[in-house]
Amino acid sequence: MGVTEIVFIFLIYLLLFGSKGIPSFARTMGKAVREFRSATDQIQREILSTSDDIRKDVNHMRDSVDPLNSVPHKPQPKSKNDQPEASAEESNQS
Repeated sequence: MGVTEIVFIFLIYLLLFGSKGIPSFARTMGKAVREFRSATDQIQREILSTSDDIRKDVNHMRDSVDPLNSVPHKPQPKSKNDQPEASAEESNQS
């Protein structure tokens, strides 16, 4: 709603109910605006949380279907026991 619409509604209300009704009208409008903002914030939070859940589910399904497409993990350092030892022939040739 633009400023002109609010002013127009205010003038109609003033004509119908007089100046004594202005405080109650202002309270009612304030409550309505507060409830509207609260509802829109709640809807926005719900949409964002749902989209995060969907994103997690999609990533989980993608990783389970194609493990090569998943996030790479750090390679584990190899211990000295895992490395092949030089044979006696190779050490004699040096």
